[in-house]
Amino acid sequence: MRSTQRLSCAVAAIALAFGGLALTTGSAHAATACSQSHLPLPDAACQPGAYNPDVTQSTIRSTICVPGWTKTVRPPVSYTTPLKIKQIGQYGYTDTTTADYEEDHLIPLELGGAPKDPKNLWPEPRYGKQPAASKDSVENKLKVAVCNGTVKLDAARSAIATDWTTALSKVGIG
Repeated sequence: MRSTQRLSCAVAAIALAFGGLALTTGSAHAATACSQSHLPLPDAACQPGAYNPDVTQSTIRSTICVPGWTKTVRPPVSYTTPLKIKQIGQYGYTDTTTADYEEDHLIPLELGGAPKDPKNLWPEPRYGKQPAASKDSVENKLKVAVCNGTVKLDAARSAIATDWTTALSKVGIG
């Protein structure tokens, strides 16, 4: 193994260890396998979603509806990158380039999704028919609707957790 490869493996192993994960036989291995058959959605058995207990309908004015609030709860890349590496392995993606995936919150921080819960984070591809960026506008529209009172928080969360591609129509906004 060349010294640059050894260095890359060592850096990956340190990043994984920092995130509480392990590197074995050259790649991140997981206890469970997740299916790609649900794309552009995550496998619900692996990522069913999780809520931040601090965000409820009665706290939205002091949490998600405050500009910049998500920055206060967003996990650092030192946490999300090792998790992304592990989950790329769980999903069996042949493309293992981390830049090709967004470690995305199924229930977005904008709707009070759990910031660090692996049940709410998954490696969403940045490519394909409905890449990761497509979900961002749905998240923003749902947050606006929740904050202006046209959609209840639980309805928005349920709709996006079930299928973000149909979430807006499920809650009655276009």
